[in-house]
Amino acid sequence: MSSDGHGDSTRDPFPSRHIVGMQHWVKHGEVKVYLWEKYQADPFGKPVVVLAHGSATAGRESFDLQVKDKPSYSLMDYLATEGFDVFAPDIRGFGRSTHPEGHMNTEDACNDLNAVVDYITNLRGIQKAHLLAWSWGTQYGGMFVTSHPGKVARYISYAQMHVNSPDIVNRRLKIEIFRKNPYITIPEQGWKPRFYSMTPDSANDAEVVDAFAQAAAQVETRIPTGPQLDMVTIMPMIHARLMTVPAMIVHGEYDDVADLDGLFPFFKQLPNPDKRYVVIPQAGHMMHLQKSHKRFQYEVCSFLKAELR
Repeated sequence: MSSDGHGDSTRDPFPSRHIVGMQHWVKHGEVKVYLWEKYQADPFGKPVVVLAHGSATAGRESFDLQVKDKPSYSLMDYLATEGFDVFAPDIRGFGRSTHPEGHMNTEDACNDLNAVVDYITNLRGIQKAHLLAWSWGTQYGGMFVTSHPGKVARYISYAQMHVNSPDIVNRRLKIEIFRKNPYITIPEQGWKPRFYSMTPDSANDAEVVDAFAQAAAQVETRIPTGPQLDMVTIMPMIHARLMTVPAMIVHGEYDDVADLDGLFPFFKQLPNPDKRYVVIPQAGHMMHLQKSHKRFQYEVCSFLKAELR
């Protein structure tokens, strides 16, 4: 694996915070993975958090959304101000990374994440990184945790789907579309319904929904269907008893992917006693970009910092 990184300037809405954005490229095999980093002032000597995105949008758009006059919606900026060095990759097929011909799959994504973590630990001279995975990210992120527990300090699984999730049941109806088309295109308006599925309108900020749709449409010009195909054909892809690291399961009250009935049995099987299960009220699948995002951020930071106390 060969890697290279260089700076990419970004404007912090609060200059006194000195948040820096840096882009990197991680190469392994024929794949080139884009990696976006945020930190405050100096990246060295800080705990590292890696953010694994879902099946629709790449890392930077998912976790570093910049909304005019509403800077709190960037999870990366929040974690940077809390003293973390934060990284968000674009898995192959997404965003700025290599778009392979044909279907990519969840195992491919796990391999990309492994290469990214190796790059980061070498770059920062550390042994382990924290991992937060969202939606389909909990599948390739979970695979990574079970395969490489020695590389993970603490793991947060956010909006983890299960076999009978309402959203997964609906996706099964599109299985032939996924099989025939390695990529699909989503128009700008098509990015908005994800905020409202089983979630009250009152949980959302229309300006944030618009900003996300605009950012996603600009970057995600074609979306790989391999993740969708895996989610409707080979789940369960992860097994709780193999996750030996400290872990937190978190989802929103109205999430159509994650719910208590489907996930609490998984949580009970996690072998490490250092674990938490958190349900965020008035929140859905897009919790980190909904009005409840500050509560979510607090829970994430609290769990990650528990190791430091």
